[in-house]
Amino acid sequence: MLIDFFYTLRSAKLPVSVKEYLVLLEALQANVVGPDSDGAFALDDFYYLSRTSLVKDEKHYDKFDRAFAAYFKGVEMLADFTKEVPLDWLRKTLEREFTAEEKAKIEKMGWDELMETLKKRFEEQKERHEGGNKWIGTGGTSPFGHGGYNPQGIRIGGAGKNKSAVKVWDQRAYKDYDDSQELGTRNIKVALRRLRKFAREGHEEELDLDHTIQSTAANAGYLDIKMRPERHNNVKVLLLMDVGGTMDEHIQRVEELFSAVKTEFKHLEFYYFHNCVYDFMWKNNKRRFSEKFATWDILRKYNKDYKLIFVGDATMSPYEILQPGGSVEYNNEEAGAEWIQRLTHAFPKFAWINPEPQGVWQYRQSIAVMQQLVSHRMFPLTLKGLEEAMRLLSK
Repeated sequence: MLIDFFYTLRSAKLPVSVKEYLVLLEALQANVVGPDSDGAFALDDFYYLSRTSLVKDEKHYDKFDRAFAAYFKGVEMLADFTKEVPLDWLRKTLEREFTAEEKAKIEKMGWDELMETLKKRFEEQKERHEGGNKWIGTGGTSPFGHGGYNPQGIRIGGAGKNKSAVKVWDQRAYKDYDDSQELGTRNIKVALRRLRKFAREGHEEELDLDHTIQSTAANAGYLDIKMRPERHNNVKVLLLMDVGGTMDEHIQRVEELFSAVKTEFKHLEFYYFHNCVYDFMWKNNKRRFSEKFATWDILRKYNKDYKLIFVGDATMSPYEILQPGGSVEYNNEEAGAEWIQRLTHAFPKFAWINPEPQGVWQYRQSIAVMQQLVSHRMFPLTLKGLEEAMRLLSK
């Protein structure tokens, strides 16, 4: 039975050796774990015993968990066939699909032309339209509306499908990232620990063994206990997180990162933004328009010893970065690029963590623009990427 378990772990790319496998067998023979109260095999106890015996580095715990579940719980963990197929999935088939030739024939407008034309449409249009190429409507090739296709338009209502809108006329609600998310955070914590600078502060609560021995020896053998403050990670982190829109695809991974950051860094401040940083940010997405924090105030409030970490996919229209008024939600007076430059100048130790797969970065114009703005200090949201980012910030 356990031979197959051993090979399952090896197939999961876990560095498990025969020697460690023999240690596990010896522990079982010595009855380190036994049956539970019902006389059945105590699977939970065996899980902890096998993990302790076979896994020597906590960064492999997640791989071990998946392999263990796959072997002992079978394929039931791979898919849940009891869930119903959402009706929206079927409705998508009724939407109009455009061929590559049809898409190539559609010309896109420049920013100024797009905004001027929209004003004219508002003045001229009197009724609903569908499937056209001029008016504000649905399912067509017009640059105004939703449900169709245009290489560069203004989405009014609906849901983003092609990710080509340069502005969105819609009231959108975002959710705060859950900072109590624990699944999958273990490896992230390991990577974040590269950014550590310990200092002793607070009350004297910890025994200072070396000084106690020295003081006792100097005191002719009479015990002289010395205490010291506990060591804490003294690194200060300012975390700015993109939320909503294309970031919805990355919610779970960003929540895992957020949870790990809150655990690892005592001195943490965080704010949200959407797509690009502008003149204000917020801490609560339900009150993002009523409880704003001016970016100028954030720049003044925190010293330059804070490590600045952006988290975002940098996937947007380039206008949102380079054009005043380019924000999809409101008319920003200054381009987002101006605010990015101010932030990176105010906090010299900075990095950008991007949850988008690194293989697609070269195909996103906005990512290339943002990479230049952050001096190519952009790293993927992978263990290797996080380790490289933390190594850079720790210099």
